[in-house]
Amino acid sequence: MSIVIGSMILCVIGTFILMWICSMLMGDGGLYVACFLFVALMFALLCTAAMAEGSTESVVSIPNGDHEVPATVCMPSGEGKFPVVVMLHGTGSNRDEAGNGYKMAAPVLAEKYGIATVRIDFMGSGDSTADYTGYTFESAVSDAVAAANYAKTLEQIDGEHIGVMGWSQGGTDALLCAARAADVFTSVVTWAGAPDLSDMLTDELYEQAKANGYFVMDFDWREPLNVSLQWCEDVKNTDVLGEFEAGYTGPVLAIAGKEDTTVDPEWSNKIVAASKNPASKTCFIEGMDHTFNVFAEEDLHSLYQAVDETGKFFSETLR
Repeated sequence: MSIVIGSMILCVIGTFILMWICSMLMGDGGLYVACFLFVALMFALLCTAAMAEGSTESVVSIPNGDHEVPATVCMPSGEGKFPVVVMLHGTGSNRDEAGNGYKMAAPVLAEKYGIATVRIDFMGSGDSTADYTGYTFESAVSDAVAAANYAKTLEQIDGEHIGVMGWSQGGTDALLCAARAADVFTSVVTWAGAPDLSDMLTDELYEQAKANGYFVMDFDWREPLNVSLQWCEDVKNTDVLGEFEAGYTGPVLAIAGKEDTTVDPEWSNKIVAASKNPASKTCFIEGMDHTFNVFAEEDLHSLYQAVDETGKFFSETLR
């Protein structure tokens, strides 16, 4: 981008010199010619600058065993190789996330930080045609790895530098991805990450799942979901932070809002405490809630602060 700006400055200086020479040699006619050339060159350079800052998105379907994983790839403009991050959504959400948080974050990561992303729908969420009862901790990791492997096939992607990030329960999945697929993912970011989901599973719901094979999870913003007994067993029997500490040696950034009343922000400190990497760190954002204020702020400054922290971290750890 700096090259484009420098070229524009040189173009302006050169054009003024050309205008002076043309006016000296050709009078007013030469001045008109020089002005035309100036406008044409500035237009071309502005188009070049726009292209340099752009990104492109494509919707794909990634095969993974008996189901397809719907995904959106956001690619920086220009020639790769680009690092890539797999984006994992939370409970009852989809790959664009609450208030389109991921959909707005992906172009910023691409255009400002040169990071490609693949955001996916888990089984039974978003555009997925699979049944939600298929969603478990194991299936989430499997879908994320499938997305990473797909990204490796893309010519513009640097397959040696792949990160994973997750929002809320997506953060749970991201930590498990790091632990169980440490050969794939080399950097992790959690947004309001929730290593312990036991608050979502009451004794009554667990008994319902044991009786029916699933329990019904209700939401204010969407239709109910049938949550499998296996997910319940995962929540009860999986030591997410224990696995993360034992299986992953890379860096993690844990971002949380200080006004999050859904997931205790203290979990971010516990995530970083479980890391062995000196580059791991927390980021607490004042006044930010669980959905990063996407429904409360017109300028979305909390969300974009989180995106910038994420972009800087991945830029440092995926190069």
